[in-house]
Amino acid sequence: MAIEFETAQAKQKTAVKMPKLRLSLLKRSSVIPRDRMFFVEQLALLLETGSTLHEALKILRRQTDNPAMNDVIDSLILDISQGRSFSNAMSRYPHVFSTTYVNLIGASEKGGFMHEVLKQLLGMEQKREELKSTMLSAFSYPAFLMTFSLLVVVFVLLVVFPKFGDLFLRIEDQLPITTKVLMSASQFLQTYWAHTCVVVAVGVFFLRQWLVSPAGSYWLDAIKLRVPVLRDVFVQLYVIQSMRVMGLSLANGVTVVDTLKGCREVVSNRVFQNMIADVEIQVQQGNGIAAGFRQKKFMPSIVRQMIATGEETGSLAVVMERIADFYEKSLNKKLAAVARIIEPVMLLVMGVVVGVIVSSLILPIFKLSRAVS
Repeated sequence: MAIEFETAQAKQKTAVKMPKLRLSLLKRSSVIPRDRMFFVEQLALLLETGSTLHEALKILRRQTDNPAMNDVIDSLILDISQGRSFSNAMSRYPHVFSTTYVNLIGASEKGGFMHEVLKQLLGMEQKREELKSTMLSAFSYPAFLMTFSLLVVVFVLLVVFPKFGDLFLRIEDQLPITTKVLMSASQFLQTYWAHTCVVVAVGVFFLRQWLVSPAGSYWLDAIKLRVPVLRDVFVQLYVIQSMRVMGLSLANGVTVVDTLKGCREVVSNRVFQNMIADVEIQVQQGNGIAAGFRQKKFMPSIVRQMIATGEETGSLAVVMERIADFYEKSLNKKLAAVARIIEPVMLLVMGVVVGVIVSSLILPIFKLSRAVS
């Protein structure tokens, strides 16, 4: 009986611990870049002012408001107390600290310059967030105009056109082709609006599922590197991300192979990741980084040439940092130019749509007024 009672107690404890574990994992997954940037910035400041790593983490634990980040810091403190290295403790949370973080912190632990590396990581994060903000601001307004135009068209078809339907039927043979098309679309939406919503929802769901699948995501990534305007934007974005990480890693003594592995996590494009994997193979075979980059046509020729020069002169880290800085300025200018072009084009499209709708309503009314007179 005692054994059975202890077994039941053990099962009950296990049943209680499992939901807590799942809840903890759920909390940890909610750490956002802003939390990580605050952690890195404050940790660098505390270490620079003479605090030990253990003391600094305890102070950060009290300053952090996000429960998810608190869980991570608690685990880091525990691991360090048990004799783990800081980089090893960070590697247990790949959703918070990428391979680049782990490699750079590991190199800094051996060299004794962790606060300097943390500052560099913070600068990299800040530039990444600035670039993301620039891209969002460049494409958010055109996306808003497209959505607004679609909503206006749906409103006209469901609300405005039905009020004129009976009038237009009197002169159906004399209606412009645009009016007939819009009337048919209006009648279809009124009759089958529920079916249309279901079909659209199901279509969006399956399209999204396919796009997140390996085949769909690879197809989308390939499209990003083929469409003329998008190709220039995304290639420059991936060059900035990869060169920034590689330059920072190589400058702090991380091996080339580990640098390339960390670089693959930063770039979200599968095609670009495959290119970096090919470069990694070339390096393992003793051919160097430039040999791998030289084989990819979508990589700008100036980048391939600068990497080859940097490898020959032994200044690869400096060259990669300069490539990232150059293309960051270039991408900002390109995004501003694309935004300047897209906005008037979208306004022109909206003007055409509004013009077609207005003419489809007004012209039949004029014909009715003439028939009555």
